[in-house]
Amino acid sequence: MTQPPASSSPAPVVPRFFVSQRITVMVNRYEIRAANPDGTEGALLAVAEQKRMKLKEEVVFYADESRTRPVFSFKARQRLDVHARHDVLDEHGTPLGSFSKKFGASLLRSTWELSAPGLEAVGRERRPVIALLRRFWELIPYLGDVWVPFVFHFDFVDTATGAPVLVSERRKAIRDRYDVSVPDPRVDFRVAAAMAVALDALQSR
Repeated sequence: MTQPPASSSPAPVVPRFFVSQRITVMVNRYEIRAANPDGTEGALLAVAEQKRMKLKEEVVFYADESRTRPVFSFKARQRLDVHARHDVLDEHGTPLGSFSKKFGASLLRSTWELSAPGLEAVGRERRPVIALLRRFWELIPYLGDVWVPFVFHFDFVDTATGAPVLVSERRKAIRDRYDVSVPDPRVDFRVAAAMAVALDALQSR
């Protein structure tokens, strides 16, 4: 797979952070917060906003709650394609990486590909049985769209070495909340945050 050109700006690395979802009428919003050494939520790192009913899926990440300064984003390359490749872009539109959902493999167990300069990774739902149960649940009218009772996790590994790259663990909470670990220092925080939000925003598509 062709690697995107690297951004000229320094790549920020955040080894652990939290993602929490807020649902509003016309948009989905996500808070990304750093993890303190004791495991509690720390400083706000970004606020993401997913507008609904767009021909090309796009999520913009802002510097703070005012949502006046976009700092990075991810955007689908194709229109109305649930398995389109999504590019992660810095605030100037320079590519930082990309990801896409693998259609065939995801029929039974959601599988994603993640690319960044010097890195190719694949991520899968950790528990195959939970993946199957979740699919049956999503077939139930209404319930499958508004509430998923299963706690599921994703593990991304380097395709060359099998070493862990990114781990997203969903926590039991009223609103969706994820604990994200990034053990590989090659993964730009913006790419990691984009992938973590996509696992929630695009998962059921």
